[in-house]
Amino acid sequence: MSEVTRVLQQLEHGENRAAEALLPLVYEELRRLAQWQMSREAPGQTLQATALVHEAWLRLVGDGNDHWEGRRHFFAAAAEAMRRILIDSARRKQAVRHGGGLQRTELDELQLAAGAPDDELLAVDEALKAFANHDPRKAELVKLRYFVGLTLEEAAKILGLSERTAKRDWAYARAWLYREITRH
Repeated sequence: MSEVTRVLQQLEHGENRAAEALLPLVYEELRRLAQWQMSREAPGQTLQATALVHEAWLRLVGDGNDHWEGRRHFFAAAAEAMRRILIDSARRKQAVRHGGGLQRTELDELQLAAGAPDDELLAVDEALKAFANHDPRKAELVKLRYFVGLTLEEAAKILGLSERTAKRDWAYARAWLYREITRH
């Protein structure tokens, strides 16, 4: 039994100090995943990888809903927390009171801004919600790959799938999501 699994079990049994013990065990892995996700964001992003990890951590243990059924469940919850944070951030940036679709331009550097991935992120999120109703397992695979940045092998392991099944699921999910996104 891994140290992470042991601490997660302590959390399930209501041991107060278990959350304090869990953070050092998973922090570097969460930070690596957050850095990967942030590297895919548009230049000028105000949210940093460290802030993403901390916000996800607060959402994971701050609401008292810290009952995970092991490593797989914990990282799936972390993926969902990071996804929601990034979606909320994209929505806030597009809100009219925050300038809508306008992009910040530094007067010192008159460069054309890169295309905003927020539109893509929101489109993927909407399609993913529909896909989760269609096939929840494959939707979890997409969340772990797209929003957390896990490799196919890592996501398969967390979901308890063979790599072969994960590859088939990933191919199906990509095709389904592509069709859904291009249809709108």
